[in-house]
Amino acid sequence: MILDNLSLLNYKNFETFSFQFDPKINCLVGNNGVGKTNVLDAIYHLSFGKSYFNPITSQNIKHGEDFFVIEGNYIKNKRDEKIIVSAKRNQKKILKRNGKIYERFRDHIGFLPLVIISPSDRDLITEGSETRRKFIDGVISQGDSKYLQVLLKYNKVLIQRNSLLKYFAVNATHNQDTLDIYNEQMHNLGSVIFEKRTSFLDIFIPIFLKRYRAISNNPVNYIDETIHLTYKSQLKEKALLSLLQESTLKDKIAQYTNCGIHKDDLLFEIEGHPIKKFGSQGQQKSFLIALKLAQFDFIKTQNKVNPILLLDDIFDKLDEQRVKQIITLVDEENFGQIFISDTHADRTESIIKKIHQTYKMFRL
Repeated sequence: MILDNLSLLNYKNFETFSFQFDPKINCLVGNNGVGKTNVLDAIYHLSFGKSYFNPITSQNIKHGEDFFVIEGNYIKNKRDEKIIVSAKRNQKKILKRNGKIYERFRDHIGFLPLVIISPSDRDLITEGSETRRKFIDGVISQGDSKYLQVLLKYNKVLIQRNSLLKYFAVNATHNQDTLDIYNEQMHNLGSVIFEKRTSFLDIFIPIFLKRYRAISNNPVNYIDETIHLTYKSQLKEKALLSLLQESTLKDKIAQYTNCGIHKDDLLFEIEGHPIKKFGSQGQQKSFLIALKLAQFDFIKTQNKVNPILLLDDIFDKLDEQRVKQIITLVDEENFGQIFISDTHADRTESIIKKIHQTYKMFRL
């Protein structure tokens, strides 16, 4: 699968711009603020129907304009696929495939598998558990549309249960029958999600460790002892239905559901401590890149197709050895189409020339 060409109209800082891409490596170079990351975000938009960096649709429209259009022409399984994302101010965003409008954006997820590695990924380390849950759910959903449906249903029931708890508090009343219904629904849906997440991480974590080892160029036993990725869930200890029943009084006081898969987390550790506090900048960046390359590997296996790989300014703050390891991986392994952004054109081209693949340089 490759993105053959891309057209932007009133998207972020671009009034109108078109690209004809190389099937292997494409480098977007230029000073800060010229729109390199915006091009990558447009490609992401075509895969997911939304921006990776700014979820507010109106803020992706060029200042002073009323709409944007992103058009991408792909070749997938020897077939041409035209994807268009468009939005007008104060109107619903539209996503089309070959002229047909998607009624539900989620039906498009996984059709154009994609992995992005960006400096903003640091949020996975610095932010709360919700960010890491979204990462897990995003990886699984690209290869399992049923999982996404179950997750959306769970979140809907969670909102309803929380609303009921607030109603109890305001009206000094209690409807146990309705609460029992929500408990049962959350249990059934949450158990499926927990099992899916557990199965996914059983496969994913060894891939991640292998990737980190390759990037860091360290021995197997050293990395396996010091780098840890651990799934934390209340459901490891007890069934969700029991947890919800035991937490009823606490939930009523808090007016919030304190138990469930919406409290899950993925712990990032180095030498038994949080990497957020004890990992160097280089270690943290290697950790995140390994995480995303493991995501690439998993999606590739699940979808039987090479995801598009977006590398946004990843060479910054990495030492020469780590950059060399990443480039070696890209050169030796069966990656598909890759897009790279960087502020240093000469640095980028000197790195890319070491890879035995065709490439194009786009100077913005």
